[in-house]
Amino acid sequence: MTRLTRLTHRGGPWQGLRVLVTGLGRSGFAAADAASELGCRVVAVDSGESDQLQESRRLLQLLDVDVRLGPTAAAELSDAACSADPRTAAAFWSEVDVVITSPGWPPTAPLLAAAAQHGTPVWSEVELAWRMRPEHGAAPWLTVTGTNGKTTTVGMLEAILRAAGLRARACGNIGTPVVEVMLDTQPLDVLVVELSTFQLVRSPSLRPRASACLNVGVDHLDWHGSLEAYVQAKGMVYQNTEVACVYNVQDPTTERLVMEADVVEGCRAIGFTLGTPEPSMVGLVDDVLADRAFVEERRTSAAELATLADLQGESPTVAPHYVADALAAAALARAHGVPPVAVRDGLRAYRPAAHRIAEVATVDGVRYVDDSKATNPQAAAAAIAAFEHVVWVAGGQLKGATVDDLVRGAVERLRGVVLLGQDRAVIADALARHAPEVPVAEVDSTDTGAMDVVVEQARRLAQPGDVVLLAPAGASWDMFSDYGARGDAFALAVRRRASGEAGS
Repeated sequence: MTRLTRLTHRGGPWQGLRVLVTGLGRSGFAAADAASELGCRVVAVDSGESDQLQESRRLLQLLDVDVRLGPTAAAELSDAACSADPRTAAAFWSEVDVVITSPGWPPTAPLLAAAAQHGTPVWSEVELAWRMRPEHGAAPWLTVTGTNGKTTTVGMLEAILRAAGLRARACGNIGTPVVEVMLDTQPLDVLVVELSTFQLVRSPSLRPRASACLNVGVDHLDWHGSLEAYVQAKGMVYQNTEVACVYNVQDPTTERLVMEADVVEGCRAIGFTLGTPEPSMVGLVDDVLADRAFVEERRTSAAELATLADLQGESPTVAPHYVADALAAAALARAHGVPPVAVRDGLRAYRPAAHRIAEVATVDGVRYVDDSKATNPQAAAAAIAAFEHVVWVAGGQLKGATVDDLVRGAVERLRGVVLLGQDRAVIADALARHAPEVPVAEVDSTDTGAMDVVVEQARRLAQPGDVVLLAPAGASWDMFSDYGARGDAFALAVRRRASGEAGS
């Protein structure tokens, strides 16, 4: 048995393990911190030199972590790791037992490709966290992935578990690295872990209590290299699941991934559907979220979990994809033994994170809605489907995705379209092919006032009763620091328009 195979819990032989951490964002910093606390010898590298990274270096150096920042330091390390001289490369990799890398580093990154060539394992921070659990009494994990809806589902599930009186914590891709939770001394009953494909492909040891893939669209092809590689990465969420693999009845790919997964004997496949549920499913019966999976007489009866009114909160709209997320969260909670009343109470208490079908304002009879988190075509399509008549605000970085299916499916709802950002021409071309009658306005400005122009163009296209919907279908980095900044800019422009501050 090799040393790495014995690293299955916090008390394993970590002392002196030689770890290379690539990327010092939040997850990379947490990984370097945790590995150091375990007694590992850690080298951490990042090509950036921001103030935040300098502060991270200062803190990690107090833990005797060797931190190398900046393009020159990163290049020197990479040159040694990828050296054409076999002796130089062999000498480098003889000093590294494992690489722990950040989601932003694709497998094609030279240093990671060299690790694979030399047989050095590459872990995610999530894999490290799994191997850091206590040997006995570790909190089970409920894991969630999907092209869209992960964060909402995870938040709902955390709320449901807490309504059941459990000490639950949401972490992972939702923002808090799992390793941070592992380092926290606060006892937990269960972890709710959001996982991206970037994390899944580097986390082979996970053994979740229950798992879900919400949907599989087209996304991150620039990272994975092909659609099939992306799909297979999503399917890894089901590997080794103990109790229930939750899939989307409306997305046959997710069910196929369950059928292909190697799971623990006795693990069940549980579907969620916006239609009437069959046995071993949760779904909708009129306006009731119903469980025909975790009741004794599931062939003839169902348990009421909640109603659509329980999901409404402060918004007048309960979008279909929001209902689907609630059903997936309910299925995972029920797989963990949570009673129906806790599902209802948790869903009533939950409030969506910002920039997800968020009502901004109603101006002159037109609603303005921020769904800046719709960063791929599938998410944008789901947002548009929630409304009858939409002036669609779209654009950004499409990451290799196409929007033809999105436009074809949305054409009957589109009152008009306002485009901005790097790939706006791609969307304009699709609209010309599939929705030539829909008026389109393009905004070529990329400065801080661009959203004022966008909102003004949308106002001209909208009629009373319409929804002006920011659902970009692309990433935000061409113009904004993140999707949140994009949504904030939209909301601020709407409020300026409402107060009469914006120019006409």
